[in-house]
Amino acid sequence: MLNQQTLNRAASFSGIGLHNGNRVNMTILPAPANSGFVFRRTDLDGKPEIEAKVENVTFTNRSTTLAKGNVKVHTVEHVLAALVGLGVDNAVVELDANEPPIADGSSRDFTQIIKAAGIKELPEKKEYITLTEPIELRTDDTLMTVFPDENFKITCTSTDKKNRFTQFFSTDITPKTWEKELSHARTFVFFEELEYLFKNGLIKGGSLESAIVIRDDAVLTTEPLRYPEEFVRHKIIDIIGDLALLGKPIKAHIVAVRPGHAANCELAKKILEQLSRPLRAAQAFTAPPAKPAPEPLPVAAGAMDINEVMKFLPHRYPFLLVDRVLQMDDKKIIALKNVTINEPFFQGHFPGHPIMPGVLQLEAMAQVGGLLMMQSAPAGKQIAYFMSAENVKWRKPVLPGDTLIIEVEMMKARGKICKAKGVCKVAGDVVSEAEVTFMLRDA
Repeated sequence: MLNQQTLNRAASFSGIGLHNGNRVNMTILPAPANSGFVFRRTDLDGKPEIEAKVENVTFTNRSTTLAKGNVKVHTVEHVLAALVGLGVDNAVVELDANEPPIADGSSRDFTQIIKAAGIKELPEKKEYITLTEPIELRTDDTLMTVFPDENFKITCTSTDKKNRFTQFFSTDITPKTWEKELSHARTFVFFEELEYLFKNGLIKGGSLESAIVIRDDAVLTTEPLRYPEEFVRHKIIDIIGDLALLGKPIKAHIVAVRPGHAANCELAKKILEQLSRPLRAAQAFTAPPAKPAPEPLPVAAGAMDINEVMKFLPHRYPFLLVDRVLQMDDKKIIALKNVTINEPFFQGHFPGHPIMPGVLQLEAMAQVGGLLMMQSAPAGKQIAYFMSAENVKWRKPVLPGDTLIIEVEMMKARGKICKAKGVCKVAGDVVSEAEVTFMLRDA
């Protein structure tokens, strides 16, 4: 695993902000490990700071805006992309206005000043975001999918709503590919969008020196295109900059069709949501510390070990869902199922977030109810067929490591048909319940 990195010394750049048109001075400073990226407004009292995190995103129309209270920083993506592209993990970006300079509309100048300042390795190790399963984000115009991967890779298709200038590009994101294949790609705008942007007070600092304008089939620019696929490569810059708001580097393959800042930031939220799932599940479904653990149920009359259970039940691996009968009389049975991570259903339900399927809890009730019905019959001579289930309710998830206590009580019986009430519990809490009906048939 690589170590975290920051700048060796301060790096400065001055220019015009794209949307507000103001003169701005920017200085990128070294920062300690685990601090991530922070924007600091030196033009405001107290020099307030905004962490570059997706929860601070407030606006994503044509650029990404961060805000904390009344303090805002616009168009953060090109600077963040340069830092991430060069492998920097921690930095403070000081600004004396509310957005970084647009420069030439690419990340080239930011990349050059960071390289000139030098990159310093820190003692602490990098911590990467890794996925347990794919994530998909779909909107009217955009499709983005993230796949687990050993590296950071982006595959992107860019086109407008009229399918003009459709471009495709795919690359691993490394400092070398960043500098050579991506950092020079400039932002672009379609001519018909300009009126809307001007009316809404945007791109006041825009010009052909800082953006490419596309009008019909013509490309208006002060110099030839820097790449054959310059538009889609700039879209990849935006994805990198917006995903910097995850707070840590990511190892994944991003596949994007018609991405934009809103979708990029929503994808970042979905990635963080997946990472928080196991923690949320543990917090939500662990018994409160103040609540005493229930006493183990005593083994009483009618108890059976697994060998005796298998004499009555025909089920076998992987469908035998009873490990032991703790007690049983004419009307009620209490049995136990140890739920371990070795259960075969956990491979697909769900990878990275294992939960015992509710239907298998229902099946466990049926098997235990069958044992209750068959207790008076000779072992192996009859089978209890599960006929129906009513009033089925699943209340809490059952996780690996849980001990499932299955209680089934006879409600009524007529001939070879009976109806029973089943309840599954974990640590004394009801996790599922149902009314189940059986029929006894000769084996």
